[in-house]
Parts: sequence; structure tokens; C-alpha cells
Amino acid sequence: MAKNHVEEFRGDLEAFREMTEKFYAGELTVPQYKAFSGGFGSYAQRGGERSMLRLRLTGGEIRPEELQFIVDSIAAYRIDRVHLTTCQSVQFHDLTKETVCDLAEDAFDHGIITRGGGGDYPRNVMCSPLSGVEKEECFDVLPYAREAADYVLGLIHTVKLPRKLKICFENGVKNDTHATFRDMGFVAQKDGTFLVYVAGGLGSNPRMGIKVAEKAAPSEILYYIKSMVDMFTEYGEYERRAASRSRYLQNTLGPEGICRVFAEKLAANRAAGGLTIAADVREVTKKGHGTIRAPRVTQQKQDGLYAVSYHPCGGNPAPEFFGRLQAAIRDWAAVRVRIAPDQGMYLVNLTAEEAQRVLELTNDGAATLFERSVACVGANTCQVGIGRSQELLAACLERVRKEGFADGVLPRIHISGCPSSCSAHQIGALGLRGGKKPTPEGPKDSFAVYENGSPAFGQERFGEDLANMLEENIPEFLVTLGREITKEGMTYPQFRQAYPDRLREIAGQFA
Repeated sequence: MAKNHVEEFRGDLEAFREMTEKFYAGELTVPQYKAFSGGFGSYAQRGGERSMLRLRLTGGEIRPEELQFIVDSIAAYRIDRVHLTTCQSVQFHDLTKETVCDLAEDAFDHGIITRGGGGDYPRNVMCSPLSGVEKEECFDVLPYAREAADYVLGLIHTVKLPRKLKICFENGVKNDTHATFRDMGFVAQKDGTFLVYVAGGLGSNPRMGIKVAEKAAPSEILYYIKSMVDMFTEYGEYERRAASRSRYLQNTLGPEGICRVFAEKLAANRAAGGLTIAADVREVTKKGHGTIRAPRVTQQKQDGLYAVSYHPCGGNPAPEFFGRLQAAIRDWAAVRVRIAPDQGMYLVNLTAEEAQRVLELTNDGAATLFERSVACVGANTCQVGIGRSQELLAACLERVRKEGFADGVLPRIHISGCPSSCSAHQIGALGLRGGKKPTPEGPKDSFAVYENGSPAFGQERFGEDLANMLEENIPEFLVTLGREITKEGMTYPQFRQAYPDRLREIAGQFA
């Protein structure tokens, strides 16, 4: 992170400490504090007795010095809960008022900006987690994500956005970051240019993005970002917060209007000049030897090098894991940790011997696609949450494991505690959204269930309503579904395609 940003925002920390003191003294309400603290990557947890802090990590990459900071912070502040987010960040939870302020300042001292980690600001810039190492990729997009991240940090003091702005870069393989339906997404093409999408997003009234450019030169990405910011600030909704995300521009301007306005802004910004970049693209020069094959190992495009995936269930690694990880990889050349948008992580640039060591270090993580399910922090932590996402995921994992289903029998599920779709439940093969359901005994915790969503390039679609189930019934629904699929000798996608009506029948038994 550029040093000028650290110094630029350091003065803001005094106000953050002052407002945090006022909140914990009872002088500010939860909404009042949230409106301020979010801009520093921090929110009070449910109940108002503890706080969380979100680190801003461009593209989810944790550099060696940042990993050292995480390890030292966990030890120094006795942090007992760490969460990996779907926006490729690391969150520290259950912090006292003193800890959250001191920790934010320490992060700044180590070049990690938390400013804009929440609130109505440009958020952490996302990137394909295997960018630069994936065999099928069009080109490495991480250097451009870094340039974008540095640029949007400079907007925090100068531009007032209607709401948050999420920008991401895809290397053209999987659409892990949902580039085709984010506020702004850049998708790499084989000819070395980007497709550019804007005004998409999940949550209430979700929208697929509008393609506003083809063959965008990587050297001009900042012109495109400024044009999006200019359009959003001019035409975005500042009064009605429920309609202030960029996807609502599709209601006010329409797809054609968005394309027209964006083109006008882009032409004006190009004429003004000054935003052309030359990204620092570096090739991995490390040489590997030996071979390894394992379900969690991916062979990189660099000969002899590998990436290993690790998915702590629910995105909740044990705090002490980071210390063990750092001790293992400290002396390994070029190895990097990448947080993935599915709440997992990759270690990249490993030799076969190093990959084997990482496999052993991470053998407590998810072993199947279903175990790699995604869940937001849920109502026990989040101020606006309705459903207990993490508790439901834990209950589902415990029940399903007893059945011993083959990998692929059940899909990855996405569990969100509210309509905000922090787990991306709207594009999951099975997605769940927290709520309440009336019963003869009164309202009970429930989840609306969606099916057949997809983020894949060319197959993007939002899931359709399947059922509304009481929370307590969902683990048994999954077990019943898994038994039926096993009986047919199929995977979940095969079963869904062959027997869509039977899927609905099974769901209806638990609605």
C-alpha cells in the first residue's frame, strides 16, 4: 500500500477513537455509530458489547509482512475469532473498544488500510484468487487490481458516493468474484483487453451487470473506474437508501441510458487525461521440481509449481492456524496466501514438497464440495442479520457427515442471514436466506430456499424460489435429498437436471 495513503488517513483515526468511546459510553445509538465506524472497516456486533475490524487486502492477497501482522495481532490482542469474508478480507471479531481502536492504528502502522472497509465507500478491490498462476487464464489481472485499489483509496476524502462501490477483476476462467454482476467488473479476454460490466449486484432487487465496454485497454482501467464513479455520483440515489446501490441505475437510466452516459463520461475523462497506467506485471521466476496429485492441489502454469486450497468450514480458521502457517512458509520463496471469495484460501507458488507440507497443515478443512459451503456471520454477530447462518451451517455439516455421501452428491450451499446476500445465496445451486415463518406456536426462524443459481461465465442466473423451511428442518432436508441422489447414482447437478420435479417434491416435504 502506498505510504501516502497511510499518512493521508492517519489523522482520521483520532475521530474513530473518539466516536468509539462515545458509543461504548452510551452516547451514540447503534445506527449512529454504524454510519461512522463503517468507514473505518469496523462495526459493532449484535448487542453492542464488542466490535469487529475488517482488513483491506487487495485481491485477497496476504503478503509476508501482512501475515506477520495478523499473527502478531492475534497474539498481542488475544483474538479468538477470525473470519474470512466473501470480499476477500480478514475480519477480527469480539474486540473491546480499546482493542478495536489500537488494532486499527497498528494496521495503519503496518501499511494495512482499514479505511473504506465498510460504509459508503469504494470497498476492497477483488480479484480471481489464482490470478497469475492459473493455466487457463487470459492474463494476470492482479497488478491491475492493485492499481485500482490504490486509485479508489484516493477518492475516499474527495468523493461522496450514494452507497458502497465494489470493483473486481476476473482472469477469464471462473467468475469467482462475480465480475459480470458487481457494481463494476473487469473480465480479461484472450486478446489482452477487458470486458467491462457495471451496475450489477446481489441483494434486494438483484441485477446482472450491463456491459459498457469491450476491448478496454488495461492501461486505461482508471478512466473506466472514474467514469463509473462520475455516473454513480451524478445519477445515484442519495435520499432513499434502499434504492441507492448502483444496480438501481438500471431503473432510473435503463440499460441503454447507462451505456450512453458511461460512454460520455469515458470520453470526457480520456480527453482530460492523466490516468493512464503501466501496471507492474511480474512473472514468477521460482523453479519447482517433483510432482504431486491431490484433490486440493492445482498445477500452476509455471512448470513445477502448485497451488493448494484450504477451506476452513464457515470461513472460520482457528486463530492459531495463522501462526502455524507462517512458521511453515516463512522461508519458502515467492509463496503467497490468497483469500478466495468462497471464504477459503489458496497458497500459491509451492513446489511439490511444499505443497505436501501445506496439505498436512490444512487437513482440518473441508473435504467435499458440500463442506465448502458459504455462510455469512449471521444474526448472532451481525446487527442486521435475521437468520443464524453459521449455526445452521454447523448443524447441516454435522448431520450430513453422518451419512457419508460421496463428494458431489450435495452441492455447495450459500447461507445468508438476511436479504443482503453476503453469502451470494442468489447464485448458489442451493441458496438460503434467513427470515421468520409463522407457525401455530408463533414465528420461528426459517430460511427461504433458492435453487439453480449460477455465477459461471455465460450461464449467469439468479436462483428460483424452492421453499420456505424452518431452520430446524433444513439438515434433514439435505439428508433426504442426498439419499435420493445416492440411490440414483448421480451427482446433484445430474439429479437436478433429470428430476427437477422430484427436487421440488422433496423440498415440499420440509416446507
